[in-house]
Formats: sequence, structure tokens, C-alpha cells
Amino acid sequence: MRAPDERVVVAGIDGSESARNAAVWAAGEAHHRGAPLRLVQAYLIPSPGITGPFVAGVRTGFQGQAETWLDEAEAAVRRQWPALRVRRVVAEGNPVAVLLRESRGAELAVLGSRGLGGFTGLLVGSTAVALAAHALCPVVVVRGRMPDDVPPAAGPVVVGLDGAADSDDALGFACAEAAARKTSLTVVHTWNELTLDGSLRAMEIVPDEIEAGERCRIEGQLALWREKFPDLRIDVEIVRGRPVRTLLEYGEDAQLVVVGSRGRGGFTGMLLGSTSQALLAHSTCPVAVVRPRSLP
Repeated sequence: MRAPDERVVVAGIDGSESARNAAVWAAGEAHHRGAPLRLVQAYLIPSPGITGPFVAGVRTGFQGQAETWLDEAEAAVRRQWPALRVRRVVAEGNPVAVLLRESRGAELAVLGSRGLGGFTGLLVGSTAVALAAHALCPVVVVRGRMPDDVPPAAGPVVVGLDGAADSDDALGFACAEAAARKTSLTVVHTWNELTLDGSLRAMEIVPDEIEAGERCRIEGQLALWREKFPDLRIDVEIVRGRPVRTLLEYGEDAQLVVVGSRGRGGFTGMLLGSTSQALLAHSTCPVAVVRPRSLP
């Protein structure tokens, strides 16, 4: 068991190539943060109410498979980060519940973009939304252009910003990531006819005026962060369009896309339905989901 105040980077392991890539990515984050890496594998026993030698044998098999997968992930990490502190956890239970528990006090929770074994389907439906919505630390889904590709290591960090006060946590996370990676930050804000004051005003739209107003609002939110990160290049892109499509386009040349777990304006409900799944399923680089610290 880790101490309650110990800061770690958690990586969910499921035996897939995607998860191994995520573990190596998480190891880099742990190295830069001066934190240990915690590799976690969770499994569920079929028919948990049944006891006896058969279930004991099944449990032993699951535990053995979990250790093998952790061996493979740790070996991949050691090839790139041989001196990193690595700890391992094998837990019996629902993988999402296990990872939510492990996220308490963690710096970051990291997953691959698709899984096997205990994590099968984790990023296909509501479980991904649950993890992003309720984890007690930022969650990163590591992706490349193809599901098993190594994630990109070059390009800017991109953050989707909607101007809401509770998106400051995502913005701060994105600034810190860009600074640590010695790259630039691209702030992307979208607007469209349906997100202007919550009503359709097609007859009143003057795009240049709207863009100027939105840029002024976003720059106001950025002022504090420009002071905190004076050496960080921050580019602002105000785009008329849909948030997911726009972020996917900017993510094509990025090494990380950062979003908040909820927002208003162009990003309203982004992590509550199909739009979040589209971003997690189709991004060509890792995606970080950052919940406001004020949320329970």
C-alpha cells in the first residue's frame, strides 16, 4: 500500500500493446515529475459468489496472467527509463473502480486507447466517461495514429478552452505540460451559431465582431497564466466550428490534447456523451481530461 500523501503516476495495464505504450508514456511523466510509476492490473472473477477449488484455480490463473502483463509493461518501461521507481499492483475488482481508487492522491492516471482482459471495452462506452468524470486526478488516454502506434513526441500541446472559470484547471495543466516538454501551447476556442448566448442568432452574426469578442474573453482568462509561464509561447486560435472536429484537426500536429471534464459555450457536455467518445476514439495523439478541483 502506498502512503496517502505519496504522489504517483498510475498506469492501467491490460496486456495490450496500447497499454504498454501508455506505460512508457506514463513513465516519462513520472520521471519529469520526480514521482514513482504505479502499474495497475485489475481482474474480475466470473461468478464471484461461487467458492471452492474451481474458483481458487481461476483466481490463481488471473493473478498469474496479471503478473505476466505487468512483467511485460515493466520491461518496456525499463528499456527507456531504467532507473525509474516502479511499483506494481494486482487487484481483484472492477477495473474502473480500482483505477478510481488508485487515482486518489495521484498526479496522473494513464490508459491505453484500447484493451484486453480486465480492461476490455474500457474506452468504448460509459466506463470511459465515468473514469474521466470521477477520477481524482487528470486522466490521459494515450493514442497514436493507429491504436497500437507509439504516441507522438513532437508538436505543441493543445488545450480546448471555453472561457469558463472551471476550465482553469485544464488550462493550468496544459501550461505545465507544455513548459515541461519545452514546446508551445495552442489554445483553441470554438464558437458557432448555437453557442452564442445559448440561442440561434443567424441573422445577427458578424463573424469578425464575434471573433474579436471571444478572443478578448479568452485573453482575459490567459492573462494570469502568461504571467505564471512568461517563457511559454501561447498561441490563441478562435475558430467558428464544432469543438471535437476542431480539436481533432489541431491534434493532428500535436503531442497532447487537453480538455476539461465539463464546460459551457463550445465545449458544453463534451465529456457527457458521444462527442467525448469521438475525441478519445479518433485523436491521433494522447488526450488528457482534467476535472475542476472544485468538483466532488
